[in-house]
Amino acid sequence: MLFDQPTRRALREAGVSADTLRDVEETVAREARETAAEISAFFADHETVYSDMEQTHSNDPYPEHDVDYCDLFTHSQDVRGFLRFDTWGVYVEGARALDDGTVELELGPTVHDRVRFAPTRDALE
Repeated sequence: MLFDQPTRRALREAGVSADTLRDVEETVAREARETAAEISAFFADHETVYSDMEQTHSNDPYPEHDVDYCDLFTHSQDVRGFLRFDTWGVYVEGARALDDGTVELELGPTVHDRVRFAPTRDALE
């Protein structure tokens, strides 16, 4: 459910119908599913990706990552899941596909940052 009960009540009092609220929630949930599918396809299509992530053990401004798998799911408007590389993995708490062919993910514990991934280093410059 996108709107909590106090927000739903305030919207209904402002004249928004229950049907409109349901339609908005369904649209937002559909868009989240589409984003999850697009992000999953991005990682499935590339064996290796590059990121703008700062890594303490790398001097490379755009480190290389060998993709093992990306497992995403949605909950209302949220895209969550797990991204696994060859030697490490991280929880994904948010995601969006950008118009330039890159994707941006909010990575969870151990990274705690928004990170952009691209199929080539040049795409990050």
